[in-house]
Amino acid sequence: MINRELYMSQIRPFIGNELIKVLTGIRRSGKSVMLGLIKKELVADHVSENQFISINFENFRNAHLCSAEALHKEISNRISSIAGKVFLFFDEIQEVVGWEKCINSFRVEFDCDIYITGSNAKLLSGELATYLAGRYVEFVIYPFSFTEFSELYQTVFPEVDSRGMFTKYLTDGGMPYLRNLRYAEQPCRQYLQDLYNSVVLKDVVKRNNIRDVDLLERIIAYITANVGTIFSATAISKYLKSEGRTVAPETILNYIKACEDAFLFYRVRRQDLQGKRILTVNEKYYIADHGIREAVFGGNMKDINLVFENIVFIELLRRGYKVTVGKVGEKEIDFIGEKQNQKIYIQSAYLLASEETIQREFGVYHQVRDNFPKYVVSYDEFDMSRDGIKHWNIREFLLAPDWN
Repeated sequence: MINRELYMSQIRPFIGNELIKVLTGIRRSGKSVMLGLIKKELVADHVSENQFISINFENFRNAHLCSAEALHKEISNRISSIAGKVFLFFDEIQEVVGWEKCINSFRVEFDCDIYITGSNAKLLSGELATYLAGRYVEFVIYPFSFTEFSELYQTVFPEVDSRGMFTKYLTDGGMPYLRNLRYAEQPCRQYLQDLYNSVVLKDVVKRNNIRDVDLLERIIAYITANVGTIFSATAISKYLKSEGRTVAPETILNYIKACEDAFLFYRVRRQDLQGKRILTVNEKYYIADHGIREAVFGGNMKDINLVFENIVFIELLRRGYKVTVGKVGEKEIDFIGEKQNQKIYIQSAYLLASEETIQREFGVYHQVRDNFPKYVVSYDEFDMSRDGIKHWNIREFLLAPDWN
Protein backbone atom coordinates (compact mmCIF):
# COMPACT_ATOMS: atom_id res chain seq x y z
CA MET A 1 0.00 0.00 0.00
CA ILE A 2 1.30 3.45 -0.87
CA ASN A 3 0.21 6.63 0.81
CA ARG A 4 -1.77 8.40 -1.91
CA GLU A 5 -0.85 11.79 -0.55
CA LEU A 6 -2.43 13.68 -3.44
CA TYR A 7 -5.83 12.51 -2.19
CA MET A 8 -5.01 12.42 1.52
CA SER A 9 -3.97 16.08 1.39
CA GLN A 10 -7.43 16.87 0.00
CA ILE A 11 -9.34 14.66 2.47
CA ARG A 12 -7.32 15.45 5.61
CA PRO A 13 -8.91 18.89 6.33
CA PHE A 14 -12.35 17.22 6.45
CA ILE A 15 -11.47 14.29 8.74
CA GLY A 16 -13.48 14.42 11.94
CA ASN A 17 -16.02 17.03 10.86
CA GLU A 18 -19.71 16.60 10.10
CA LEU A 19 -19.45 16.74 6.31
CA ILE A 20 -19.97 13.36 4.66
CA LYS A 21 -16.90 12.35 2.69
CA VAL A 22 -17.89 10.79 -0.66
CA LEU A 23 -15.20 8.92 -2.63
CA THR A 24 -16.17 8.16 -6.22
CA GLY A 25 -14.41 6.80 -9.29
CA ILE A 26 -14.25 3.85 -11.62
CA ARG A 27 -14.48 0.40 -10.05
CA ARG A 28 -11.14 -0.84 -8.60
CA SER A 29 -9.43 2.54 -8.76
CA GLY A 30 -8.43 2.31 -5.10
CA LYS A 31 -11.38 3.78 -3.20
CA SER A 32 -11.36 0.97 -0.61
CA VAL A 33 -7.62 1.46 -0.11
CA MET A 34 -8.29 5.16 0.51
CA LEU A 35 -10.67 4.19 3.31
CA GLY A 36 -7.84 2.10 4.75
CA LEU A 37 -5.43 5.05 4.56
CA ILE A 38 -7.97 7.28 6.34
CA LYS A 39 -8.31 4.69 9.11
CA LYS A 40 -4.52 4.49 9.37
CA GLU A 41 -4.34 8.26 9.79
CA LEU A 42 -7.05 8.21 12.46
CA VAL A 43 -5.24 5.50 14.42
CA ALA A 44 -2.04 7.56 14.21
CA ASP A 45 -4.08 10.41 15.67
CA HIS A 46 -5.00 8.21 18.67
CA VAL A 47 -8.47 7.12 17.54
CA SER A 48 -9.28 3.58 18.65
CA GLU A 49 -10.17 1.02 15.98
CA ASN A 50 -13.07 0.08 18.25
CA GLN A 51 -14.69 3.31 17.09
CA PHE A 52 -14.71 2.13 13.44
CA ILE A 53 -17.68 0.48 11.74
CA SER A 54 -16.87 -0.74 8.22
CA ILE A 55 -19.19 -2.46 5.73
CA ASN A 56 -18.50 -3.42 2.11
CA PHE A 57 -21.84 -3.88 0.38
CA GLU A 58 -20.38 -5.92 -2.48
CA ASN A 59 -19.53 -8.64 0.02
CA PHE A 60 -22.36 -11.18 -0.13
CA ARG A 61 -22.21 -11.55 3.65
CA ASN A 62 -23.66 -8.06 3.88
CA ALA A 63 -26.48 -8.64 1.38
CA HIS A 64 -29.03 -8.57 4.21
CA LEU A 65 -28.01 -4.96 4.94
CA CYS A 66 -28.74 -3.64 1.45
CA SER A 67 -31.90 -1.78 2.45
CA ALA A 68 -32.06 1.49 4.34
CA GLU A 69 -34.18 -0.03 7.14
CA ALA A 70 -31.88 -3.03 7.72
CA LEU A 71 -28.74 -0.89 7.62
CA HIS A 72 -30.17 1.69 10.01
CA LYS A 73 -31.12 -1.00 12.52
CA GLU A 74 -27.70 -2.69 12.28
CA ILE A 75 -25.69 0.50 12.71
CA SER A 76 -27.91 1.81 15.50
CA ASN A 77 -27.35 -1.42 17.44
CA ARG A 78 -23.56 -1.29 16.94
CA ILE A 79 -23.25 2.37 17.82
CA SER A 80 -25.09 1.87 21.11
CA SER A 81 -22.12 -0.11 22.44
CA ILE A 82 -19.41 2.36 21.33
CA ALA A 83 -18.25 5.22 23.54
CA GLY A 84 -17.30 8.53 21.89
CA LYS A 85 -17.35 9.54 18.22
CA VAL A 86 -18.03 6.74 15.75
CA PHE A 87 -16.38 6.54 12.32
CA LEU A 88 -18.56 4.94 9.64
CA PHE A 89 -17.03 3.50 6.46
CA PHE A 90 -19.44 2.27 3.78
CA ASP A 91 -17.95 0.77 0.61
CA GLU A 92 -20.06 0.75 -2.61
CA ILE A 93 -23.01 2.36 -0.84
CA GLN A 94 -25.07 2.46 -4.04
CA GLU A 95 -25.92 -1.21 -3.43
CA VAL A 96 -28.16 -0.12 -0.52
CA VAL A 97 -31.70 0.76 -1.58
CA GLY A 98 -32.62 4.14 -0.11
CA TRP A 99 -29.16 4.71 1.31
CA GLU A 100 -29.50 8.51 1.12
CA LYS A 101 -32.16 8.64 3.85
CA CYS A 102 -30.17 6.23 5.98
CA ILE A 103 -26.90 8.18 5.76
CA ASN A 104 -28.68 11.45 6.49
CA SER A 105 -30.32 9.87 9.53
CA PHE A 106 -26.93 8.75 10.91
CA ARG A 107 -25.63 12.27 10.43
CA VAL A 108 -28.52 13.73 12.42
CA GLU A 109 -28.87 11.05 15.12
CA PHE A 110 -25.32 10.19 16.09
CA ASP A 111 -21.94 11.73 16.87
CA CYS A 112 -20.28 10.23 13.83
CA ASP A 113 -17.88 10.86 10.97
CA ILE A 114 -19.08 9.28 7.71
CA TYR A 115 -17.11 8.06 4.68
CA ILE A 116 -18.80 6.43 1.68
CA THR A 117 -17.57 5.16 -1.67
CA GLY A 118 -19.42 4.52 -4.91
CA SER A 119 -18.71 3.59 -8.50
CA ASN A 120 -21.43 5.66 -10.11
CA ALA A 121 -21.72 9.41 -10.61
CA LYS A 122 -25.47 9.19 -9.98
CA LEU A 123 -24.44 8.81 -6.35
CA LEU A 124 -24.30 12.61 -6.25
CA SER A 125 -27.50 13.34 -8.10
CA GLY A 126 -31.20 13.02 -7.50
CA GLU A 127 -32.21 12.31 -3.94
CA LEU A 128 -28.75 12.85 -2.51
CA ALA A 129 -28.93 16.49 -3.51
CA THR A 130 -32.21 16.73 -1.60
CA TYR A 131 -31.17 14.95 1.58
CA LEU A 132 -27.54 15.98 1.82
CA ALA A 133 -27.29 19.29 -0.06
CA GLY A 134 -24.35 21.23 1.28
CA ARG A 135 -23.47 18.46 3.73
CA TYR A 136 -21.03 16.38 1.70
CA VAL A 137 -17.72 16.80 -0.07
CA GLU A 138 -16.69 14.66 -3.05
CA PHE A 139 -13.28 13.27 -3.95
CA VAL A 140 -12.84 11.49 -7.29
CA ILE A 141 -10.27 8.68 -7.02
CA TYR A 142 -8.47 7.96 -10.30
CA PRO A 143 -6.23 5.03 -11.27
CA PHE A 144 -2.55 5.41 -10.41
CA SER A 145 -0.66 8.37 -11.79
CA PHE A 146 2.69 7.64 -13.42
CA THR A 147 4.31 8.78 -10.15
CA GLU A 148 2.32 6.23 -8.13
CA PHE A 149 2.81 3.53 -10.76
CA SER A 150 6.57 4.12 -10.72
CA GLU A 151 6.74 3.91 -6.94
CA LEU A 152 5.15 0.47 -6.91
CA TYR A 153 6.74 -0.81 -10.11
CA GLN A 154 10.19 -0.19 -8.63
CA THR A 155 9.35 -2.45 -5.69
CA VAL A 156 9.06 -5.29 -8.20
CA PHE A 157 11.71 -4.23 -10.74
CA PRO A 158 14.15 -1.86 -9.01
CA GLU A 159 16.59 -1.98 -11.94
CA VAL A 160 14.16 -0.43 -14.48
CA ASP A 161 14.65 3.27 -15.25
CA SER A 162 11.85 5.82 -15.76
CA ARG A 163 11.89 5.31 -19.52
CA GLY A 164 11.31 1.57 -19.16
CA MET A 165 8.60 2.16 -16.56
CA PHE A 166 6.82 4.61 -18.82
CA THR A 167 6.83 2.08 -21.67
CA LYS A 168 5.12 -0.37 -19.31
CA TYR A 169 2.70 2.33 -18.12
CA LEU A 170 1.69 3.01 -21.74
CA THR A 171 0.37 -0.53 -22.14
CA ASP A 172 -0.70 -1.47 -18.60
CA GLY A 173 -2.17 1.79 -17.34
CA GLY A 174 -2.62 2.57 -13.67
CA MET A 175 -5.13 0.18 -12.09
CA PRO A 176 -3.72 -0.49 -8.60
CA TYR A 177 -4.26 -4.27 -8.49
CA LEU A 178 -1.69 -4.87 -11.23
CA ARG A 179 1.01 -4.66 -8.55
CA ASN A 180 -0.42 -7.85 -6.99
CA LEU A 181 0.08 -9.55 -10.36
CA ARG A 182 3.70 -8.33 -10.48
CA TYR A 183 2.84 -6.65 -13.81
CA ALA A 184 2.97 -9.98 -15.67
CA GLU A 185 1.62 -9.37 -19.16
CA GLN A 186 -1.04 -12.07 -19.57
CA PRO A 187 -2.48 -11.95 -16.01
CA CYS A 188 -2.67 -8.16 -16.20
CA ARG A 189 -4.44 -8.29 -19.54
CA GLN A 190 -6.91 -10.87 -18.19
CA TYR A 191 -7.54 -8.79 -15.06
CA LEU A 192 -8.19 -5.60 -17.06
CA GLN A 193 -10.52 -7.43 -19.44
CA ASP A 194 -12.48 -8.81 -16.48
CA LEU A 195 -12.54 -5.38 -14.86
CA TYR A 196 -13.90 -3.86 -18.06
CA ASN A 197 -16.62 -6.52 -18.24
CA SER A 198 -17.51 -5.87 -14.61
CA VAL A 199 -17.81 -2.11 -15.16
CA VAL A 200 -19.95 -2.59 -18.26
CA LEU A 201 -22.18 -5.28 -16.74
CA LYS A 202 -22.61 -4.01 -13.16
CA ASP A 203 -22.22 -0.25 -13.48
CA VAL A 204 -23.66 0.38 -16.94
CA VAL A 205 -25.98 -2.43 -18.07
CA LYS A 206 -27.47 -3.46 -14.73
CA ARG A 207 -27.74 0.01 -13.21
CA ASN A 208 -29.40 1.48 -16.31
CA ASN A 209 -31.49 -1.54 -17.31
CA ILE A 210 -29.89 -1.61 -20.75
CA ARG A 211 -31.27 -4.39 -22.91
CA ASP A 212 -29.33 -3.94 -26.12
CA VAL A 213 -25.88 -4.87 -24.79
CA ASP A 214 -24.53 -5.44 -28.31
CA LEU A 215 -25.34 -1.83 -29.23
CA LEU A 216 -23.73 -0.58 -26.03
CA GLU A 217 -20.53 -2.52 -26.74
CA ARG A 218 -20.38 -1.14 -30.30
CA ILE A 219 -20.71 2.42 -29.00
CA ILE A 220 -18.03 1.82 -26.35
CA ALA A 221 -15.71 0.32 -28.99
CA TYR A 222 -16.22 3.36 -31.24
CA ILE A 223 -15.49 5.87 -28.47
CA THR A 224 -12.48 3.88 -27.23
CA ALA A 225 -11.00 3.74 -30.71
CA ASN A 226 -11.53 7.48 -31.08
CA VAL A 227 -10.46 8.86 -27.69
CA GLY A 228 -9.39 12.46 -28.04
CA THR A 229 -11.10 12.81 -31.41
CA ILE A 230 -13.92 15.26 -32.01
CA PHE A 231 -17.13 13.49 -32.99
CA SER A 232 -20.87 13.73 -32.44
CA ALA A 233 -23.67 11.29 -31.66
CA THR A 234 -24.78 11.80 -35.24
CA ALA A 235 -21.37 10.62 -36.46
CA ILE A 236 -21.68 7.45 -34.36
CA SER A 237 -25.22 6.97 -35.68
CA LYS A 238 -23.94 7.14 -39.26
CA TYR A 239 -21.12 4.72 -38.45
CA LEU A 240 -23.54 2.22 -36.90
CA LYS A 241 -25.87 2.57 -39.90
CA SER A 242 -22.96 1.58 -42.15
CA GLU A 243 -22.74 -1.59 -40.02
CA GLY A 244 -26.43 -2.30 -40.44
CA ARG A 245 -27.69 -0.79 -37.15
CA THR A 246 -30.15 2.11 -37.25
CA VAL A 247 -29.91 4.01 -33.96
CA ALA A 248 -31.16 7.47 -33.05
CA PRO A 249 -28.51 9.94 -31.83
CA GLU A 250 -30.54 10.45 -28.64
CA THR A 251 -30.22 6.75 -27.78
CA ILE A 252 -26.47 6.93 -28.36
CA LEU A 253 -26.18 9.94 -26.04
CA ASN A 254 -28.10 8.06 -23.33
CA TYR A 255 -25.74 5.09 -23.61
CA ILE A 256 -22.68 7.35 -23.49
CA LYS A 257 -24.07 9.12 -20.41
CA ALA A 258 -24.46 5.75 -18.68
CA CYS A 259 -20.76 5.07 -19.39
CA GLU A 260 -19.84 8.51 -18.03
CA ASP A 261 -21.84 7.82 -14.87
CA ALA A 262 -19.79 4.63 -14.40
CA PHE A 263 -16.59 6.72 -14.77
CA LEU A 264 -15.56 4.69 -17.81
CA PHE A 265 -15.41 7.80 -20.02
CA TYR A 266 -14.91 11.49 -19.36
CA ARG A 267 -16.43 14.09 -21.66
CA VAL A 268 -14.46 17.25 -22.50
CA ARG A 269 -16.20 20.31 -23.82
CA ARG A 270 -14.66 22.74 -26.28
CA GLN A 271 -14.06 26.36 -25.46
CA ASP A 272 -13.95 29.09 -28.12
CA LEU A 273 -11.15 31.33 -26.86
CA GLN A 274 -12.00 34.15 -29.26
CA GLY A 275 -15.75 34.11 -28.68
CA LYS A 276 -15.22 33.24 -24.99
CA ARG A 277 -17.97 30.64 -24.90
CA ILE A 278 -18.39 26.91 -24.37
CA LEU A 279 -19.27 25.04 -27.57
CA THR A 280 -22.09 22.53 -27.24
CA VAL A 281 -21.37 20.28 -30.21
CA ASN A 282 -18.62 17.84 -31.21
CA GLU A 283 -17.11 17.14 -27.80
CA LYS A 284 -14.21 14.81 -27.02
CA TYR A 285 -14.13 11.74 -24.78
CA TYR A 286 -11.27 10.08 -22.91
CA ILE A 287 -11.16 6.71 -21.15
CA ALA A 288 -10.57 6.45 -17.39
CA ASP A 289 -7.59 4.12 -17.80
CA HIS A 290 -5.62 3.63 -20.99
CA GLY A 291 -4.55 0.17 -19.78
CA ILE A 292 -8.17 -0.99 -20.15
CA ARG A 293 -8.09 0.35 -23.72
CA GLU A 294 -5.03 -1.74 -24.55
CA ALA A 295 -6.25 -4.90 -22.82
CA VAL A 296 -9.73 -4.88 -24.38
CA PHE A 297 -9.27 -3.17 -27.73
CA GLY A 298 -5.50 -2.95 -28.32
CA GLY A 299 -3.73 -0.31 -30.37
CA ASN A 300 -2.19 1.89 -27.67
CA MET A 301 1.18 1.97 -29.41
CA LYS A 302 -0.43 2.45 -32.85
CA ASP A 303 -2.55 5.34 -31.50
CA ILE A 304 0.19 6.65 -29.26
CA ASN A 305 -0.64 10.31 -29.93
CA LEU A 306 -4.17 9.75 -28.65
CA VAL A 307 -2.94 7.72 -25.66
CA PHE A 308 -0.52 10.52 -24.73
CA GLU A 309 -3.46 12.92 -24.80
CA ASN A 310 -5.50 10.55 -22.64
CA ILE A 311 -2.71 10.31 -20.06
CA VAL A 312 -2.23 14.09 -19.90
CA PHE A 313 -5.99 14.69 -19.62
CA ILE A 314 -6.46 12.29 -16.69
CA GLU A 315 -3.41 13.81 -14.98
CA LEU A 316 -5.02 17.25 -15.23
CA LEU A 317 -8.20 15.91 -13.63
CA ARG A 318 -6.17 14.12 -10.98
CA ARG A 319 -4.52 17.40 -10.02
CA GLY A 320 -7.85 19.15 -9.67
CA TYR A 321 -8.11 21.08 -12.94
CA LYS A 322 -11.36 21.71 -14.78
CA VAL A 323 -10.46 20.84 -18.38
CA THR A 324 -11.72 22.05 -21.74
CA VAL A 325 -10.42 21.85 -25.30
CA GLY A 326 -9.46 25.24 -26.74
CA LYS A 327 -10.61 26.43 -30.15
CA VAL A 328 -8.67 29.33 -31.67
CA GLY A 329 -10.06 30.12 -35.10
CA GLU A 330 -9.54 26.97 -37.14
CA LYS A 331 -6.87 25.65 -34.77
CA GLU A 332 -7.17 23.73 -31.54
CA ILE A 333 -5.35 23.66 -28.20
CA ASP A 334 -5.48 20.18 -26.72
CA PHE A 335 -6.23 21.24 -23.14
CA ILE A 336 -7.00 24.32 -21.09
CA GLY A 337 -6.78 23.54 -17.38
CA GLU A 338 -8.39 25.89 -14.87
CA LYS A 339 -8.17 25.71 -11.09
CA GLN A 340 -9.12 28.61 -8.82
CA ASN A 341 -7.27 31.58 -10.35
CA GLN A 342 -4.79 29.39 -12.24
CA LYS A 343 -4.92 28.54 -15.92
CA ILE A 344 -2.56 26.47 -18.05
CA TYR A 345 -2.51 25.54 -21.73
CA ILE A 346 -1.14 22.18 -22.90
CA GLN A 347 -0.35 20.77 -26.31
CA SER A 348 0.38 17.04 -26.39
CA ALA A 349 2.26 15.16 -29.13
CA TYR A 350 4.20 11.90 -29.35
CA LEU A 351 7.27 13.27 -31.15
CA LEU A 352 8.16 16.70 -32.50
CA ALA A 353 9.76 14.93 -35.44
CA SER A 354 9.52 17.62 -38.09
CA GLU A 355 9.60 21.39 -38.38
CA GLU A 356 5.97 21.25 -39.48
CA THR A 357 4.97 19.43 -36.27
CA ILE A 358 6.98 21.87 -34.14
CA GLN A 359 5.29 24.84 -35.82
CA ARG A 360 1.86 23.28 -35.36
CA GLU A 361 2.30 22.51 -31.67
CA PHE A 362 4.01 25.76 -30.67
CA GLY A 363 2.43 28.03 -33.28
CA VAL A 364 -1.15 27.66 -32.03
CA TYR A 365 -0.19 29.68 -28.95
CA HIS A 366 0.66 32.76 -31.00
CA GLN A 367 -3.04 33.59 -31.11
CA VAL A 368 -3.50 33.34 -27.32
CA ARG A 369 -3.00 36.79 -25.83
CA ASP A 370 -2.52 36.18 -22.13
CA ASN A 371 0.33 35.45 -19.73
CA PHE A 372 -0.79 32.09 -18.37
CA PRO A 373 1.72 29.18 -18.71
CA LYS A 374 1.77 27.42 -22.06
CA TYR A 375 3.30 23.96 -22.46
CA VAL A 376 4.08 21.45 -25.19
CA VAL A 377 4.43 17.89 -23.87
CA SER A 378 6.05 15.12 -25.94
CA TYR A 379 8.31 12.07 -25.73
CA ASP A 380 11.33 14.02 -27.02
CA GLU A 381 14.33 14.19 -24.67
CA PHE A 382 15.78 17.40 -26.15
CA ASP A 383 14.33 20.64 -24.72
CA MET A 384 12.68 22.63 -27.52
CA SER A 385 11.24 25.45 -25.41
CA ARG A 386 10.82 28.72 -27.31
CA ASP A 387 8.98 32.05 -27.31
CA GLY A 388 8.09 31.71 -23.62
CA ILE A 389 6.46 28.32 -24.29
CA LYS A 390 7.92 25.51 -22.17
CA HIS A 391 8.57 22.09 -23.67
CA TRP A 392 8.31 19.12 -21.29
CA ASN A 393 9.33 15.51 -21.75
CA ILE A 394 6.15 13.62 -20.83
CA ARG A 395 7.82 11.54 -18.11
CA GLU A 396 9.23 14.64 -16.44
CA PHE A 397 5.88 16.38 -16.84
CA LEU A 398 3.99 13.56 -15.13
CA LEU A 399 6.56 13.15 -12.34
CA ALA A 400 6.83 16.87 -11.55
CA PRO A 401 5.11 17.80 -8.26
CA ASP A 402 3.94 21.03 -9.90
CA TRP A 403 4.21 22.61 -13.33
CA ASN A 404 5.20 26.17 -12.52
